[in-house]
Amino acid sequence: MSSPFATRYGAWAVIAGASEGLGAAFAYALAARGCHLLLLARRAEVLTELAAAITAKHQVTVKTLACDLADASFPEKLTEATRGLEVGLGVYNAAYSFAGPVLERPVEDALRVVEVNCKGPLRFTHALVPQMIARKRGGLVLMSSIAGFQGAPRIAAYAASKAFNISLGEGLAAELRPHGVDVVVSCPGAIRTPNYAKAAKKEAPGTLDAEVVAEVTLEALGAGAIVIPGAVNKLAAFFMGTLIPRSAAVAIMGKNTAELE
Repeated sequence: MSSPFATRYGAWAVIAGASEGLGAAFAYALAARGCHLLLLARRAEVLTELAAAITAKHQVTVKTLACDLADASFPEKLTEATRGLEVGLGVYNAAYSFAGPVLERPVEDALRVVEVNCKGPLRFTHALVPQMIARKRGGLVLMSSIAGFQGAPRIAAYAASKAFNISLGEGLAAELRPHGVDVVVSCPGAIRTPNYAKAAKKEAPGTLDAEVVAEVTLEALGAGAIVIPGAVNKLAAFFMGTLIPRSAAVAIMGKNTAELE
């Protein structure tokens, strides 16, 4: 018997960037809601281990697809992998970033940010959402960040890509709502993940567990285009976006990103 969540959206959920951290948290949260899963990431062995753990805990079917989300052939691989599946929800969690001044890195690094963080969500959406429109139900989750609300020194390319996702998600939400497809863009601050632990010397204010971000984001589906998990992050976004000059907001971001590696 289908769960209420699966009945509302569809039997299968596809998660891009699912191997660990927030992606894995989304996978467990959706499995707990009764969804079968297709997990996407580059590391096949990590996906296989995660799939086995989720299946053992929640008794759902979990498929995996090892792929590079920066690859232009990714949509064809995704289309083939989802053939015959009732995909009701897509979660684009994959992201690439680097810390440091943009011009101190090879241009290829900045272009990979664009490939994974900007082109990736577009390819993902084009591959999955048309079948949702045809069924008149479905959902799409795009992961952005409060870094996307203004420029952010030392993660400038990443912040710009997250601004792209905010605007993309808001526009898609308006376009797809009449077709029965919910879209939400989640804009958290720092999240306790393996990658964040490697990059940060200390936790930023408002840092959240990945499981909290996943739950808040999924609960926000259908309630509006933008969700900011965490009270501290909501307050910070309001303060920096409304009460102070934009240049001051950029300076504050610079202080928060100064020690990222």
